[in-house]
Amino acid sequence: MIPWLRPGESFPPVAQALAHPNGLLCASAEVTPARLVEAYGAGIFPWYSADEPVLWWSPDPRMVLRPAEFRVSRSLGKQLKRLAAPEPGFTVTLDAQFEQVMRECSAPRPGQDGTWITEPMLRAYAELHQRGLAHSVEVWRDGLLAGGLYGVALGRMFYGESMFTRVTDASKIALAALVRLLLEEKVAVIDCQQNTSHLASLGATEVSRAQFCAHLAQAVRQPPIDWTARAARPLNLLFATWS
Repeated sequence: MIPWLRPGESFPPVAQALAHPNGLLCASAEVTPARLVEAYGAGIFPWYSADEPVLWWSPDPRMVLRPAEFRVSRSLGKQLKRLAAPEPGFTVTLDAQFEQVMRECSAPRPGQDGTWITEPMLRAYAELHQRGLAHSVEVWRDGLLAGGLYGVALGRMFYGESMFTRVTDASKIALAALVRLLLEEKVAVIDCQQNTSHLASLGATEVSRAQFCAHLAQAVRQPPIDWTARAARPLNLLFATWS
């Protein structure tokens, strides 16, 4: 049994999360922007299917990517250098099509019947985006959305949610742009939530929940990034110093 979270009721301590399934903490009837902000600030995130109540998680260990430890292949590194000069054929942007990126991320993947990015989730995160707390990176090829990612930002903490690709390496290009931006903004950790081989190949590692929450408590209190200033120009420029 897990607690049922009623409107206005605070999340239980993350230490009460189950070991099996790893990190399941509580459930609620709905997901709202206010509840999302509270959750992310405490090291909790929602993950559930359309036919389930909203399930809230805080796994131990936690997968994180330190921007300074981001790894790319030699071929991708060469491609990033070529993209340093924005051109009509291949452009990287910030917050240009947040909802479209979310909808692309919500499309069922091979071997999956459905998606955890439900319509209530889309509405809640779209409102966070309007409030400047959720952001997307888009990769465009010949005017079409080729890949991207989105996540939540609180202070100097970024929580990655999902990414998609329609062209080879487009999601990696989006992540590389985000990593470069966060390095410049002195963001030390990107939350990746759960361990996957793909994330591990890019340099992500596991830390204990206690370590993650200790960093989180400090990072969310830092002055937030000026995302609007970053959105005013193509992110390709961030690749100019790629080494």
